[in-house]
Formats: sequence, structure tokens, C-alpha cells
Amino acid sequence: MTSAHHPSDTLLIGTNKGLYRAPIDDIDQSNRVLETSAVMRIRRFGTDHFAATRSGLFRSNDHGKTWHNLQVPQKEVFSVLRSPDGKRLYAGTHPAHLYLSTDKGQTWEELRGLQELPSRSSWHTPRHRNEAHVRSLGAHPTAPDRIIAGIEVGGVHVSEDSGKTWTERRDGLHDDVHHVLLLSADEYIASTGNGLYRTQDAGRSWTRLGSNLNHSYFREAFAAGGRIYAAAARSAPPTWGGNKGADAALFESDDRGDTFHPVSYPGQPQDLVLAWTAIDKESEDVLAGTRNGNILKRTKEKWTKIGTVPAAIRSLSIA
Repeated sequence: MTSAHHPSDTLLIGTNKGLYRAPIDDIDQSNRVLETSAVMRIRRFGTDHFAATRSGLFRSNDHGKTWHNLQVPQKEVFSVLRSPDGKRLYAGTHPAHLYLSTDKGQTWEELRGLQELPSRSSWHTPRHRNEAHVRSLGAHPTAPDRIIAGIEVGGVHVSEDSGKTWTERRDGLHDDVHHVLLLSADEYIASTGNGLYRTQDAGRSWTRLGSNLNHSYFREAFAAGGRIYAAAARSAPPTWGGNKGADAALFESDDRGDTFHPVSYPGQPQDLVLAWTAIDKESEDVLAGTRNGNILKRTKEKWTKIGTVPAAIRSLSIA
């Protein structure tokens, strides 16, 4: 029988306890395919998958069945990017350094320009060992040499020459940046520890979104099928105790972030959505992963729980 899912009916699930692989139609049959420290980000570029973890950067070329450590010089890798032409591979680490490989991860060189930014000495917070990390990396196909880096804690910075030199783009933006969603070459939405922010000029100016959003801690925004999704806790992780847990909410926007409306989902307010993916880019069948290990699916204006894995989920990707 032909699978109902295209191009894959398999989900990769990055968690605090390694990486799991599961059939989308039977999440509870997941199996752990990579035993590693917390998986910070899973990304798919072409036929390759990459897992940025606290134990290194791993690559799979068999739909996530087996993984190989690419030996980035810094052990803790928080973000990964492959250039639109496929010739350059970037790894963002903790502490906040950026590495480049032009031979598919066999060797690495540091892009020292990121260290030369005027604000570099201020990138630190006690919660992260008084250091920072490159939490998000992005590039848009229509501006392939422009690299966008989100730093926790340190703001957003942009390179126009594939990572050699950098410009600070953090004015008007909360500097605790968890993720930067690229809607176009110039339009981004930054998820921060104090709100969602949007730029329409490649970070030269930022506007805080959602005057009606009464939650402030956003981990990641996601776009699919003409809709933007975002989830938030009432405030930062140290407050995620008590009966309401994270006191979380989920928001959707049908106008590129101009307005958001709350949507109910299984597990709220205790459980917080931390990860997203879509079965295909035009689909409204969006999948979400939560802090309590639950996989949710959105179809026809409703979120339902479709399975659970035994760890907090940080990232998702279709295999």
C-alpha cells in the first residue's frame, strides 16, 4: 500500500535524551537511533539530515537510521546550516563560535569575524555558565551569501559575505534570541525570552509583535501553509513549576505575524510546545513536539495528540 505521507512517513525527534525515529502514524513505536546529549536542532538539507547536539554535530544520509559525528572543534553544537548551493556547512557552538566546512564536514575552520563584533564581550548570562551560544543559523535561497545568526544571549547578527565579516542587527531587539525564522531574504521573526520580534529590512530595525500576547518566553516560530505558528510560556524556565507548569499557550497567525490568535491544544497550560515541522511545506498538517515528550498534529483547525516519546522534545524533522 502506498504511504499517505509524502515524501516520508517517518519522523525524527530530537530530545534531551538523544534522537528518536518513529512512524508518523505510530509515534509510540519510536526507537532511539542516536544516543547523545541533548539534541538542540535537527535540520534536513537535501537528502542529508544533521543533528546539532551537546555531544557534537552528526550527519545521516539514510533518512536518520545511522549517524556519523563530524567532529566540530567545539563539542557542544547548537545550530547547523548548509548554504543554499550546498558547498558550505556551518556549525554554531557553545561557547558562541562559528565554524565552516567546505568539504562536507571532514575539516573545519573558525570564522573569526563573529568574534570581532563590538558587542561580543557582552554575550553571556549566568544561566549558561556565563557564556553564550549560536542558537540559530539561517540563509535564504534568494540571498545565498547572507548568513543570519541568532545568539543566546547576544542578539541577531548578519554576514553578507558567507560568514567572513559581520554586522550587528540587534537594535530594538531583545538579546536573548532562541530562533530566527526566515520568511524571505529580508523578513525574519525572532523568538526571544521576552517576546516575538519581526524585521522587514534584514534586521536593521525590529518591531515587537502581538500587543495582545500575554506570554513572553518564545522558543521557536514556524511557518507552513501560509500560517505562522508560535508557542510561549508565561515567563522563563525557572518559573515552570506549580500546578500550571509552564503556563503555556499556542498562537497562530494568518497575516505573516501582524496579528496572532490563541489556539487550544492537548496538554496546556502545563505542557509547552518547543518544536515544529510539517509533512510538506504547503500542508496544514503541522506536527509539534512538547516539553513533556508529546507529539501533536494539527489538521483542519484542531490540534490532537498522536503519540509520546520518553523525553522532552527540542526539535523535529520529517525523515
